[in-house]
Amino acid sequence: MPPAPSDSRRRTASPTKRRAGGDVAPEAVLSLAILVLVCIGVVMVYSASSASALLSDENPSGTLMRQGIFAVLALVAFAVCARVNTAFILRLGKPAVLLSLGLLVVVLIPGFGIEANGARSWIGLGPVQMQPSELAKLALIVWLAAYLARNIDRIDTWDGLKIPIGLMVAMGVLLMLEPDLGTTAVMLGTGFLMLVIAGVPGRILLMLAGGAAVATAALVAIAPYRMARFTSFLDPWSDPEGNGFQVTQAQLALGSGGVDGVGLGNGLQKVNYLPEAHTDMIMATIGEELGLVGVVGVIALLGAVIWSGYRIAVAAPDRRLRFLAGGLVSLISIQAIVNLGAVLGLLPVTGVPLPFVSYGGSSLVVLTAASGILVGISRRSRGRRLSAVPDAPARGDRGRGDRRAHHAGARAG
Repeated sequence: MPPAPSDSRRRTASPTKRRAGGDVAPEAVLSLAILVLVCIGVVMVYSASSASALLSDENPSGTLMRQGIFAVLALVAFAVCARVNTAFILRLGKPAVLLSLGLLVVVLIPGFGIEANGARSWIGLGPVQMQPSELAKLALIVWLAAYLARNIDRIDTWDGLKIPIGLMVAMGVLLMLEPDLGTTAVMLGTGFLMLVIAGVPGRILLMLAGGAAVATAALVAIAPYRMARFTSFLDPWSDPEGNGFQVTQAQLALGSGGVDGVGLGNGLQKVNYLPEAHTDMIMATIGEELGLVGVVGVIALLGAVIWSGYRIAVAAPDRRLRFLAGGLVSLISIQAIVNLGAVLGLLPVTGVPLPFVSYGGSSLVVLTAASGILVGISRRSRGRRLSAVPDAPARGDRGRGDRRAHHAGARAG
Protein backbone atom coordinates (compact mmCIF):
# COMPACT_ATOMS: atom_id res chain seq x y z
CA MET A 1 0.00 0.00 0.00
CA PRO A 2 1.48 3.40 -0.99
CA PRO A 3 2.12 5.87 1.82
CA ALA A 4 -0.57 8.38 2.65
CA PRO A 5 -0.03 11.85 1.19
CA SER A 6 1.48 14.39 3.52
CA ASP A 7 -0.46 17.34 4.92
CA SER A 8 1.35 19.71 2.58
CA ARG A 9 0.30 17.67 -0.43
CA ARG A 10 -3.29 17.65 0.79
CA ARG A 11 -3.22 21.41 1.10
CA THR A 12 -1.81 21.74 -2.43
CA ALA A 13 -4.73 19.78 -3.79
CA SER A 14 -7.28 21.83 -1.85
CA PRO A 15 -10.63 22.21 -3.61
CA THR A 16 -10.42 25.97 -3.11
CA LYS A 17 -7.80 26.02 -5.84
CA ARG A 18 -8.74 23.13 -8.08
CA ARG A 19 -11.76 20.96 -8.69
CA ALA A 20 -11.91 17.35 -9.70
CA GLY A 21 -9.91 16.63 -12.83
CA GLY A 22 -7.58 19.61 -12.27
CA ASP A 23 -10.11 22.26 -13.31
CA VAL A 24 -9.32 25.63 -11.71
CA ALA A 25 -12.14 26.90 -9.49
CA PRO A 26 -13.94 29.85 -11.14
CA GLU A 27 -13.71 32.02 -8.02
CA ALA A 28 -9.89 31.74 -8.18
CA VAL A 29 -9.86 32.95 -11.79
CA LEU A 30 -12.36 35.70 -10.94
CA SER A 31 -10.41 36.93 -7.91
CA LEU A 32 -7.08 37.05 -9.76
CA ALA A 33 -8.59 38.83 -12.78
CA ILE A 34 -10.27 41.44 -10.57
CA LEU A 35 -7.05 42.13 -8.68
CA VAL A 36 -5.06 42.58 -11.89
CA LEU A 37 -7.72 44.81 -13.46
CA VAL A 38 -7.90 47.07 -10.40
CA CYS A 39 -4.11 47.42 -10.38
CA ILE A 40 -4.06 48.21 -14.11
CA GLY A 41 -6.79 50.77 -13.50
CA VAL A 42 -4.81 52.59 -10.81
CA VAL A 43 -1.70 52.78 -13.02
CA MET A 44 -3.57 53.88 -16.15
CA VAL A 45 -5.70 56.44 -14.31
CA TYR A 46 -2.49 58.07 -13.10
CA SER A 47 -0.95 57.95 -16.57
CA ALA A 48 -4.07 59.39 -18.20
CA SER A 49 -4.62 62.22 -15.72
CA SER A 50 -1.23 63.40 -14.47
CA ALA A 51 -0.08 65.33 -17.56
CA SER A 52 -3.31 67.33 -17.91
CA ALA A 53 -3.30 68.08 -14.18
CA LEU A 54 0.29 69.31 -14.36
CA LEU A 55 -0.51 71.61 -17.28
CA SER A 56 -3.47 72.99 -15.29
CA ASP A 57 -1.26 73.72 -12.25
CA GLU A 58 -2.99 70.97 -10.27
CA ASN A 59 -1.47 68.16 -8.25
CA PRO A 60 -0.50 65.49 -10.82
CA SER A 61 -0.81 62.80 -8.13
CA GLY A 62 -4.23 63.92 -6.86
CA THR A 63 -6.25 61.62 -9.06
CA LEU A 64 -3.84 58.75 -8.34
CA MET A 65 -4.29 59.15 -4.59
CA ARG A 66 -8.07 59.24 -4.88
CA GLN A 67 -8.15 56.21 -7.16
CA GLY A 68 -5.77 54.39 -4.83
CA ILE A 69 -8.15 54.98 -1.92
CA PHE A 70 -11.07 53.81 -4.06
CA ALA A 71 -9.12 50.68 -4.99
CA VAL A 72 -8.39 49.81 -1.36
CA LEU A 73 -12.05 50.34 -0.42
CA ALA A 74 -13.12 48.23 -3.39
CA LEU A 75 -10.86 45.33 -2.46
CA VAL A 76 -12.07 45.51 1.15
CA ALA A 77 -15.67 45.40 -0.14
CA PHE A 78 -14.72 42.43 -2.31
CA ALA A 79 -13.30 40.52 0.66
CA VAL A 80 -16.27 41.33 2.91
CA CYS A 81 -18.92 40.43 0.31
CA ALA A 82 -17.13 37.17 -0.46
CA ARG A 83 -17.59 36.12 3.16
CA VAL A 84 -21.03 37.51 3.98
CA ASN A 85 -23.84 34.95 3.96
CA THR A 86 -25.65 35.21 0.64
CA ALA A 87 -29.02 34.75 2.35
CA PHE A 88 -28.32 37.93 4.30
CA ILE A 89 -27.43 39.77 1.09
CA LEU A 90 -30.72 38.70 -0.50
CA ARG A 91 -32.63 40.00 2.52
CA LEU A 92 -31.06 43.41 1.92
CA GLY A 93 -32.73 43.68 -1.49
CA LYS A 94 -35.90 45.49 -0.45
CA PRO A 95 -34.33 48.07 1.89
CA ALA A 96 -31.54 48.66 -0.65
CA VAL A 97 -34.10 49.34 -3.39
CA LEU A 98 -36.05 51.76 -1.19
CA LEU A 99 -32.81 53.55 -0.25
CA SER A 100 -31.78 53.73 -3.91
CA LEU A 101 -35.11 55.21 -4.98
CA GLY A 102 -34.80 57.83 -2.25
CA LEU A 103 -31.26 58.75 -3.30
CA LEU A 104 -32.27 58.92 -6.97
CA VAL A 105 -34.88 61.50 -5.96
CA VAL A 106 -32.50 63.43 -3.68
CA VAL A 107 -29.85 63.74 -6.40
CA LEU A 108 -32.35 65.68 -8.53
CA ILE A 109 -32.88 68.32 -5.83
CA PRO A 110 -30.78 71.46 -6.33
CA GLY A 111 -28.39 71.88 -3.45
CA PHE A 112 -28.09 68.13 -2.90
CA GLY A 113 -27.25 66.84 -6.36
CA ILE A 114 -23.98 67.89 -7.97
CA GLU A 115 -24.07 68.70 -11.66
CA ALA A 116 -21.18 67.79 -13.95
CA ASN A 117 -21.02 67.43 -17.74
CA GLY A 118 -24.67 68.39 -18.00
CA ALA A 119 -25.93 65.65 -15.66
CA ARG A 120 -26.98 65.82 -12.02
CA SER A 121 -25.75 62.36 -11.03
CA TRP A 122 -23.68 62.86 -7.87
CA ILE A 123 -24.39 63.52 -4.22
CA GLY A 124 -21.72 65.22 -2.14
CA LEU A 125 -20.95 63.66 1.23
CA GLY A 126 -18.33 66.02 2.61
CA PRO A 127 -15.17 65.54 0.52
CA VAL A 128 -16.62 62.38 -1.06
CA GLN A 129 -19.02 62.21 -3.98
CA MET A 130 -21.17 59.18 -4.77
CA GLN A 131 -23.44 58.17 -7.63
CA PRO A 132 -26.77 56.78 -6.39
CA SER A 133 -27.23 55.12 -9.78
CA GLU A 134 -24.38 52.70 -9.04
CA LEU A 135 -26.02 51.56 -5.80
CA ALA A 136 -29.37 51.35 -7.60
CA LYS A 137 -27.98 48.88 -10.15
CA LEU A 138 -26.78 46.51 -7.44
CA ALA A 139 -29.94 46.92 -5.33
CA LEU A 140 -32.17 46.10 -8.30
CA ILE A 141 -30.25 42.90 -9.03
CA VAL A 142 -30.42 41.67 -5.43
CA TRP A 143 -34.12 42.44 -5.07
CA LEU A 144 -35.03 41.05 -8.48
CA ALA A 145 -33.22 37.76 -7.84
CA ALA A 146 -35.24 37.15 -4.67
CA TYR A 147 -38.51 38.26 -6.28
CA LEU A 148 -38.15 36.05 -9.37
CA ALA A 149 -37.26 32.99 -7.30
CA ARG A 150 -40.15 33.58 -4.91
CA ASN A 151 -42.67 34.11 -7.74
CA ILE A 152 -41.32 31.58 -10.21
CA ASP A 153 -44.83 30.20 -10.87
CA ARG A 154 -46.18 33.63 -11.87
CA ILE A 155 -43.51 35.06 -14.16
CA ASP A 156 -45.29 33.80 -17.29
CA THR A 157 -48.04 36.40 -16.69
CA TRP A 158 -48.09 40.18 -16.72
CA ASP A 159 -49.65 40.12 -13.26
CA GLY A 160 -46.59 38.36 -11.88
CA LEU A 161 -44.21 40.78 -13.59
CA LYS A 162 -45.97 44.10 -12.97
CA ILE A 163 -44.03 44.86 -9.79
CA PRO A 164 -40.49 44.26 -11.17
CA ILE A 165 -41.31 45.95 -14.47
CA GLY A 166 -42.84 48.90 -12.62
CA LEU A 167 -39.74 49.19 -10.43
CA MET A 168 -37.40 49.10 -13.43
CA VAL A 169 -39.46 51.75 -15.22
CA ALA A 170 -39.47 53.97 -12.12
CA MET A 171 -35.70 53.71 -11.75
CA GLY A 172 -35.26 54.32 -15.47
CA VAL A 173 -37.39 57.47 -15.35
CA LEU A 174 -35.44 58.85 -12.38
CA LEU A 175 -32.14 58.16 -14.15
CA MET A 176 -33.34 59.86 -17.33
CA LEU A 177 -34.26 62.95 -15.31
CA GLU A 178 -30.57 63.37 -14.39
CA PRO A 179 -30.20 62.64 -17.43
CA ASP A 180 -28.13 59.44 -17.78
CA LEU A 181 -29.09 57.32 -20.77
CA GLY A 182 -26.01 55.10 -20.52
CA THR A 183 -26.64 53.96 -16.94
CA THR A 184 -30.33 53.54 -17.74
CA ALA A 185 -29.50 51.24 -20.64
CA VAL A 186 -27.08 49.19 -18.52
CA MET A 187 -29.54 48.85 -15.63
CA LEU A 188 -32.56 47.93 -17.72
CA GLY A 189 -30.48 45.64 -19.92
CA THR A 190 -29.32 43.78 -16.82
CA GLY A 191 -32.89 43.46 -15.54
CA PHE A 192 -33.99 42.15 -18.95
CA LEU A 193 -31.27 39.47 -18.95
CA MET A 194 -32.36 38.40 -15.47
CA LEU A 195 -35.88 37.88 -16.84
CA VAL A 196 -34.37 35.76 -19.62
CA ILE A 197 -32.38 33.70 -17.10
CA ALA A 198 -35.50 33.20 -14.96
CA GLY A 199 -37.41 31.74 -17.93
CA VAL A 200 -39.90 34.51 -18.71
CA PRO A 201 -41.76 33.46 -21.90
CA GLY A 202 -40.48 34.73 -25.22
CA ARG A 203 -43.70 36.57 -26.10
CA ILE A 204 -43.36 38.77 -23.01
CA LEU A 205 -39.66 39.35 -23.61
CA LEU A 206 -40.33 40.43 -27.19
CA MET A 207 -42.97 42.91 -26.05
CA LEU A 208 -40.62 44.33 -23.42
CA ALA A 209 -37.77 44.61 -25.93
CA GLY A 210 -40.06 46.32 -28.43
CA GLY A 211 -41.28 48.80 -25.83
CA ALA A 212 -37.70 49.57 -24.78
CA ALA A 213 -36.66 50.13 -28.41
CA VAL A 214 -39.54 52.55 -29.00
CA ALA A 215 -38.80 54.42 -25.76
CA THR A 216 -35.09 54.68 -26.62
CA ALA A 217 -35.85 55.99 -30.10
CA ALA A 218 -38.20 58.60 -28.63
CA LEU A 219 -35.64 59.72 -26.03
CA VAL A 220 -33.00 60.11 -28.73
CA ALA A 221 -35.36 61.98 -31.07
CA ILE A 222 -36.56 64.54 -28.52
CA ALA A 223 -33.08 65.53 -27.29
CA PRO A 224 -30.92 67.27 -29.91
CA TYR A 225 -27.65 66.38 -28.16
CA ARG A 226 -28.59 62.68 -28.09
CA MET A 227 -29.51 62.78 -31.77
CA ALA A 228 -26.17 64.47 -32.49
CA ARG A 229 -24.34 61.70 -30.61
CA PHE A 230 -26.21 59.04 -32.54
CA THR A 231 -25.59 60.57 -35.94
CA SER A 232 -21.92 61.24 -35.13
CA PHE A 233 -21.53 57.60 -34.07
CA LEU A 234 -22.62 56.55 -37.55
CA ASP A 235 -19.94 58.75 -39.17
CA PRO A 236 -17.75 60.54 -36.59
CA TRP A 237 -15.29 61.78 -39.21
CA SER A 238 -17.99 63.86 -40.88
CA ASP A 239 -17.70 66.26 -37.92
CA PRO A 240 -14.30 65.54 -36.31
CA GLU A 241 -14.09 68.94 -34.61
CA GLY A 242 -17.67 68.86 -33.28
CA ASN A 243 -19.95 66.00 -32.32
CA GLY A 244 -17.49 63.37 -33.52
CA PHE A 245 -14.52 64.85 -31.63
CA GLN A 246 -14.37 62.34 -28.78
CA VAL A 247 -14.75 59.28 -30.99
CA THR A 248 -12.21 60.45 -33.57
CA GLN A 249 -9.67 61.31 -30.87
CA ALA A 250 -10.17 57.86 -29.35
CA GLN A 251 -9.57 56.26 -32.74
CA LEU A 252 -6.43 58.35 -33.24
CA ALA A 253 -5.16 57.20 -29.85
CA LEU A 254 -5.82 53.55 -30.62
CA GLY A 255 -4.24 53.84 -34.06
CA SER A 256 -1.15 55.60 -32.71
CA GLY A 257 -0.41 52.77 -30.31
CA GLY A 258 0.16 50.11 -32.93
CA VAL A 259 0.96 46.64 -31.61
CA ASP A 260 3.01 47.43 -28.52
CA GLY A 261 2.18 51.09 -27.83
CA VAL A 262 4.23 54.25 -27.47
CA GLY A 263 5.14 53.39 -23.88
CA LEU A 264 3.49 53.85 -20.51
CA GLY A 265 3.09 57.56 -19.81
CA ASN A 266 4.18 58.61 -23.29
CA GLY A 267 0.74 59.04 -24.86
CA LEU A 268 -0.14 62.42 -26.37
CA GLN A 269 -3.90 62.18 -26.94
CA LYS A 270 -4.61 62.29 -23.21
CA VAL A 271 -3.01 65.76 -22.97
CA ASN A 272 -6.04 67.98 -23.61
CA TYR A 273 -7.00 66.15 -26.81
CA LEU A 274 -8.99 63.10 -25.72
CA PRO A 275 -11.94 64.06 -23.46
CA GLU A 276 -12.45 61.84 -20.38
CA ALA A 277 -9.14 60.08 -21.00
CA HIS A 278 -9.05 58.63 -17.47
CA THR A 279 -12.76 57.78 -17.18
CA ASP A 280 -14.97 56.71 -20.10
CA MET A 281 -12.15 56.67 -22.67
CA ILE A 282 -9.44 55.00 -20.61
CA MET A 283 -9.26 52.09 -23.05
CA ALA A 284 -8.14 54.53 -25.76
CA THR A 285 -5.30 55.62 -23.48
CA ILE A 286 -4.40 51.98 -22.87
CA GLY A 287 -4.40 51.39 -26.63
CA GLU A 288 -2.09 54.33 -27.29
CA GLU A 289 0.41 53.59 -24.53
CA LEU A 290 0.29 49.79 -24.34
CA GLY A 291 -0.86 49.08 -27.88
CA LEU A 292 -2.90 46.19 -29.16
CA VAL A 293 -1.20 43.95 -26.61
CA GLY A 294 -2.57 46.05 -23.74
CA VAL A 295 -6.08 46.28 -25.22
CA VAL A 296 -6.28 42.53 -25.82
CA GLY A 297 -4.89 41.87 -22.35
CA VAL A 298 -7.55 43.99 -20.63
CA ILE A 299 -10.32 42.47 -22.75
CA ALA A 300 -9.00 38.98 -21.91
CA LEU A 301 -9.11 39.80 -18.19
CA LEU A 302 -12.68 41.09 -18.50
CA GLY A 303 -13.52 37.95 -20.45
CA ALA A 304 -12.10 35.85 -17.61
CA VAL A 305 -14.31 37.71 -15.12
CA ILE A 306 -17.40 37.18 -17.27
CA TRP A 307 -16.58 33.52 -18.04
CA SER A 308 -16.02 32.78 -14.34
CA GLY A 309 -19.19 34.65 -13.36
CA TYR A 310 -21.43 32.70 -15.69
CA ARG A 311 -19.83 29.42 -14.57
CA ILE A 312 -20.65 30.38 -10.99
CA ALA A 313 -24.23 31.20 -11.99
CA VAL A 314 -24.73 27.86 -13.74
CA ALA A 315 -23.37 25.93 -10.74
CA ALA A 316 -25.37 27.86 -8.10
CA PRO A 317 -27.20 25.51 -5.70
CA ASP A 318 -30.64 27.16 -5.88
CA ARG A 319 -32.47 29.52 -8.17
CA ARG A 320 -32.20 32.55 -5.91
CA LEU A 321 -28.41 32.37 -6.09
CA ARG A 322 -28.52 31.44 -9.77
CA PHE A 323 -30.56 34.53 -10.58
CA LEU A 324 -28.37 36.69 -8.33
CA ALA A 325 -25.12 35.47 -9.90
CA GLY A 326 -26.57 35.76 -13.38
CA GLY A 327 -27.64 39.34 -12.73
CA LEU A 328 -24.30 40.39 -11.27
CA VAL A 329 -22.21 39.00 -14.12
CA SER A 330 -24.70 40.39 -16.66
CA LEU A 331 -24.19 43.86 -15.17
CA ILE A 332 -20.42 43.58 -15.63
CA SER A 333 -20.84 42.17 -19.14
CA ILE A 334 -23.23 44.84 -20.40
CA GLN A 335 -21.25 47.71 -18.89
CA ALA A 336 -18.01 46.43 -20.45
CA ILE A 337 -19.66 45.99 -23.86
CA VAL A 338 -21.23 49.47 -23.80
CA ASN A 339 -17.93 51.12 -22.83
CA LEU A 340 -15.76 49.21 -25.30
CA GLY A 341 -18.32 49.73 -28.05
CA ALA A 342 -18.16 53.49 -27.53
CA VAL A 343 -14.35 53.60 -27.50
CA LEU A 344 -14.09 51.46 -30.64
CA GLY A 345 -16.80 53.45 -32.43
CA LEU A 346 -19.23 50.53 -32.54
CA LEU A 347 -21.81 52.13 -30.22
CA PRO A 348 -22.80 55.71 -29.39
CA VAL A 349 -20.88 57.43 -26.57
CA THR A 350 -22.99 57.23 -23.40
CA GLY A 351 -20.51 57.99 -20.60
CA VAL A 352 -20.40 54.48 -19.11
CA PRO A 353 -17.09 53.67 -17.34
CA LEU A 354 -15.00 50.59 -18.06
CA PRO A 355 -15.52 48.10 -15.19
CA PHE A 356 -12.67 47.97 -12.64
CA VAL A 357 -10.39 50.21 -14.73
CA SER A 358 -11.94 53.67 -15.21
CA TYR A 359 -11.56 56.39 -12.60
CA GLY A 360 -14.43 56.65 -10.13
CA GLY A 361 -15.15 55.35 -6.68
CA SER A 362 -18.85 54.49 -6.89
CA SER A 363 -18.56 52.25 -9.94
CA LEU A 364 -15.33 50.60 -8.80
CA VAL A 365 -16.57 49.79 -5.29
CA VAL A 366 -20.00 48.55 -6.43
CA LEU A 367 -18.72 46.32 -9.24
CA THR A 368 -15.92 44.90 -7.10
CA ALA A 369 -18.39 44.22 -4.28
CA ALA A 370 -20.63 42.47 -6.83
CA SER A 371 -17.68 40.30 -7.81
CA GLY A 372 -17.13 39.45 -4.16
CA ILE A 373 -20.74 38.27 -3.94
CA LEU A 374 -20.04 36.01 -6.93
CA VAL A 375 -17.10 34.49 -5.07
CA GLY A 376 -19.32 33.92 -2.04
CA ILE A 377 -21.94 32.18 -4.19
CA SER A 378 -19.25 29.94 -5.69
CA ARG A 379 -17.98 28.94 -2.26
CA ARG A 380 -21.48 28.17 -1.09
CA SER A 381 -22.12 26.14 -4.24
CA ARG A 382 -19.07 24.00 -3.59
CA GLY A 383 -20.09 23.46 0.02
CA ARG A 384 -23.65 22.43 -0.83
CA ARG A 385 -23.02 20.45 -4.00
CA LEU A 386 -24.78 17.08 -3.88
CA SER A 387 -24.62 14.67 -6.77
CA ALA A 388 -27.87 13.74 -8.54
CA VAL A 389 -30.04 15.92 -6.33
CA PRO A 390 -32.64 18.09 -8.16
CA ASP A 391 -32.83 21.83 -7.59
CA ALA A 392 -34.48 22.46 -4.25
CA PRO A 393 -37.32 24.97 -4.30
CA ALA A 394 -36.32 28.42 -3.12
CA ARG A 395 -37.67 29.74 0.16
CA GLY A 396 -41.24 30.75 -0.38
CA ASP A 397 -41.80 28.47 -3.41
CA ARG A 398 -43.98 26.18 -1.26
CA GLY A 399 -42.95 23.10 -3.17
CA ARG A 400 -44.11 24.32 -6.59
CA GLY A 401 -40.73 25.34 -8.01
CA ASP A 402 -39.74 22.11 -9.76
CA ARG A 403 -42.93 22.01 -11.82
CA ARG A 404 -42.55 25.65 -12.85
CA ALA A 405 -38.83 25.32 -13.62
CA HIS A 406 -39.55 22.55 -16.13
CA HIS A 407 -42.41 24.55 -17.63
CA ALA A 408 -40.31 27.73 -17.94
CA GLY A 409 -37.47 25.92 -19.63
CA ALA A 410 -39.83 24.56 -22.25
CA ARG A 411 -41.40 27.93 -23.04
CA ALA A 412 -38.50 30.37 -22.80
CA GLY A 413 -37.88 31.90 -26.19
